Amino acid sequence: MITTTIFPGRYIQGSGAIQRLTKLIPRYGTKGFLICSPSSFDTVLPPLKVALEDAVPVVAEQFGRECLDEEIDRLSDLARGAGCDVVVGIDGGKTLDTAKAVAHGLECPVIVVPTIASTDAPCSALSVIYKETGRIKRVLVLRRNPDVVLVDTDIIARSLVRLLVAGMGDALATWFEAESCMIKHARNMAGGTGSTAVFTLARLCYDLLLEHGASARLACEAKVVTPALEHVTEANILLSGLGFESGGLATAHAIHDGLTTLEQCHGYYHGEKVAFGVLTSLFLTDKPSETIDEVYSFCESVGLPTTFADIGLDSVSDDDLIKVANVACGAKETIHNELAPVTPEMVVASMKVANAEGVRRKG
Repeated sequence: MITTTIFPGRYIQGSGAIQRLTKLIPRYGTKGFLICSPSSFDTVLPPLKVALEDAVPVVAEQFGRECLDEEIDRLSDLARGAGCDVVVGIDGGKTLDTAKAVAHGLECPVIVVPTIASTDAPCSALSVIYKETGRIKRVLVLRRNPDVVLVDTDIIARSLVRLLVAGMGDALATWFEAESCMIKHARNMAGGTGSTAVFTLARLCYDLLLEHGASARLACEAKVVTPALEHVTEANILLSGLGFESGGLATAHAIHDGLTTLEQCHGYYHGEKVAFGVLTSLFLTDKPSETIDEVYSFCESVGLPTTFADIGLDSVSDDDLIKVANVACGAKETIHNELAPVTPEMVVASMKVANAEGVRRKG
């Protein structure tokens, strides 16, 4: 059996870490092309601009809000025309995915600077490309992971609390899905099986969330950096990123994919839907009652969804649940990385029980 584990080239995290850009860009190129969301262009970039321009020539361009092939082509043409040889993405997932795709096409290094800790996408060698309708068009598999992932926890602390919590929901799935893949020897996103190292990191991700999740939420509410916030930021971005990509995915993300088909769920974040997928997986895979109580208690302590109503499905029909389950059980879905065969009927039953438990606990 051959194991495969992939990592970003360098992961840097801490208070004020974004100042490192002035040294990092010259390390990887001679002229930087900065892709920033409109909000980052107005807030994150201005304090850096003078120091950056003193260190290395840079060109900054606003991101068009959606990771489209047309937007990737537009930005690639600008970077190429300006003679830039290193790409920097600053903001959330779609901005970073676009920056990774631009660098992939230009065959140059990329530095990603997440300003929120809501998903594990920053570390990955993937870019999700959308259609103009908002539906996913394709997933671009990149040659390598980002050269640098640079996380400034001062910026994370000033982000929306709900985004940090959503990141915890995404990270919560890491261990349970990696464990399923480990038991079944299922393939990870790199096409191999995970290593001992990555399964150990996936478990650490879970342990850090349980220990520090509630305190990290309080820190974010107060907009301050604490050790708890640092631990959870690392869990949400680095450990979860390594865990999903090199450990593998299973039920929780398949349930998420099913939930995206329901219009009622469109206002909820990726990690919020993944969290309900985790709860569903607990019953689908027959986890012990102690684990079920532990996970529900965690979700309740940080404010993650535990019922249908928490993700906009307070009056969900059986027809809608079957629709979710059919998508989750699609031929190429990761739910088949579970040890036992899974059917749509089993998924619907587990979703209903997960909701009933959440309702019971709310009392």
